[in-house]
Amino acid sequence: MAIEPAGQLAAARDTAVPPDECLEFVRFCYRRRSVSWPDLYDEMAAVAARGAFRGLGFAELAERGVCFSLNDLPRFAALTQRVMLEERSSPEPQLERRDEANGRLTLAHVRG
Repeated sequence: MAIEPAGQLAAARDTAVPPDECLEFVRFCYRRRSVSWPDLYDEMAAVAARGAFRGLGFAELAERGVCFSLNDLPRFAALTQRVMLEERSSPEPQLERRDEANGRLTLAHVRG
């Protein structure tokens, strides 16, 4: 694992277009538990803590632009808002959803 200088990480985080992997992470979490901010933040933190998204934990996600620090919260909240709006307006059905009672993935209802 290469460690990037802080300036390079900050520059990567400050880009106007978030990396696809950031969007995929938020989308993965939103599809697991379709809730709004700040509950979605809690889900994302839980996913990161368990490495449930591609085996990536907090440090690996930070390297990819997904940061849970206070300084990054406004950017992170905007990113989650973008994903939530895209998911809600998407004509494609959400295919999987985690059943919180038993932890199993199940087919989800089509949003309309």
